Amino acid sequence: MDSSRPKVLVSWSGGKDSSLALQEVQKSGEFEVAALVTTLTKDFDRISMHGVSRSLLEKQAQLLQLPLEKVWITKGAANVEYETEMKKSLRRYYGQGVRHVVFGDLFLADIRKYREEMLSAVGMRGAFPLWMRDTRALAEQFLAEGFKAKLCTVDPSKLDPKFCGREFDRSLLSEIPENVDPCGENGEFHTFVYAGPIFKDVIEMTIGEVVNRDGFVFADLIPA
Repeated sequence: MDSSRPKVLVSWSGGKDSSLALQEVQKSGEFEVAALVTTLTKDFDRISMHGVSRSLLEKQAQLLQLPLEKVWITKGAANVEYETEMKKSLRRYYGQGVRHVVFGDLFLADIRKYREEMLSAVGMRGAFPLWMRDTRALAEQFLAEGFKAKLCTVDPSKLDPKFCGREFDRSLLSEIPENVDPCGENGEFHTFVYAGPIFKDVIEMTIGEVVNRDGFVFADLIPA
């Protein structure tokens, strides 16, 4: 690593917003990325909320050529468990000189406030390179730059489950209702990025079973 630049962690969900945030950090050259930090649910061995398998997450990190810090929580974990486990990881990196964590949040002020308060408790600060960007423009930028993603999770109370497993492309953007944010920032959907300019190769995969679990619809993405 370039020791002349401050190190940061990147909060990594495997989705498009964290991919764009990572790209912004790498383009700026201001920081050195120490690791990607991802929360996984140990009961499922999958990325929390997104439901993507650990093997696909690890493939992303491999193709990004970045270390992966896994924070494990249990199914249905309360905030206190999440915060306890996350702070353990953050304190370890604080000891290595890391003082910032990058997030791909777009406009939810309460989420940003929550993150900043948790980071402050361990002496760190948040960086939000995409904050208040127009979400339609961000979605278009994501596609124009050659990123590719699948919808891995859908909240059926906000978006028709038929979109789960679909390619995140201009066709999809033209079909989703006007009250659905183009980047899914209100939790309407989550994505898994399998190709793009920051990746060394394409992640080959197929769409498996689509299931309804705990009020959300998940598409099982299966490594090819």
